[in-house]
Amino acid sequence: MAATVFYLDDIPEPGAIAILDGPEGRHAATVRRIRVGEAITLSDGNGLLAESEVVAAQKDRLELTVRNRVLSDPPRPRVTVVQALPKSDRSELAVELMTEAGADAIVPWQAHRCVANWEGKAHKAVEKWRAAARSAARQSRRAYIPEVADLCHTRDLLDTVRDIVAAGGVVVALHESGAARFVELPFDKSTEIMLIVGPEGGLDDSELSAFADAGADVTLLGPTVLRTSTAAAVALGALGALTSRW
Repeated sequence: MAATVFYLDDIPEPGAIAILDGPEGRHAATVRRIRVGEAITLSDGNGLLAESEVVAAQKDRLELTVRNRVLSDPPRPRVTVVQALPKSDRSELAVELMTEAGADAIVPWQAHRCVANWEGKAHKAVEKWRAAARSAARQSRRAYIPEVADLCHTRDLLDTVRDIVAAGGVVVALHESGAARFVELPFDKSTEIMLIVGPEGGLDDSELSAFADAGADVTLLGPTVLRTSTAAAVALGALGALTSRW
């Protein structure tokens, strides 16, 4: 795979010309200054990768000949991160880190103790997260862009937790009070994993009880207390080593 990945929704068959324009084309042509003859990898963000060569370059647009295409298998087990809203100055950093660490889906969550409040601005905030996930996926050369869901509240999240557990998945609520150790959970036997990361003030008692009642494992990740913006990336790294994802 070439060193640079850019996203294009519809990648044509080998031998055809692909047009990379819009924000992706502008970034490739203006920011990265990619020129004729250079090789880049195109992806549709859903697993399809295509090696291509630039045959024409303009200010905000590239034309490329597609050399070949290959469909990349998604990592297994699938991992969703439920991320309590971090403070504004660390919000997009959290998305970038968990994308680079391999999250398959990201769910922004308005937890009880969140300092940030997306009331009345959830759509704009979610779009920023989606843009951050796309940029981080490009930087880390991912074939799959993580799905970023709409803002979630605890009642709806509990229904999802029950569904995943009922289907044989593993749901982990990361918290320092957890009796279980992260490395002891049966991740290798699961086809789906959900990680729940609380806000800077931590999960409150009612949330911990509700998650446990719904079937989640309240679990200690490690010996140190991590910031909400970095906890998911650390947990995803551990999962990479504990499962077949790496």
